[in-house]
Amino acid sequence: MGSAETVARKIAATVQALGLARFQMKYSSGPLAHELLLGSIERYGREVIPAVRKLLVAAAPSPAH
Repeated sequence: MGSAETVARKIAATVQALGLARFQMKYSSGPLAHELLLGSIERYGREVIPAVRKLLVAAAPSPAH
């Protein structure tokens, strides 16, 4: 939970720490209204995933020349 930036940093740190090649988010509808859940999924795809990709690219070692 948190802002898109906070969530992206947490995901990127987890991916790096565990050496993951992929990360899949599990959404739980729980008591959240359907419209709010869809908004969360959209925000995850529009804001969080691109931010995670940028963080991981920035942290990747440069290839040796």
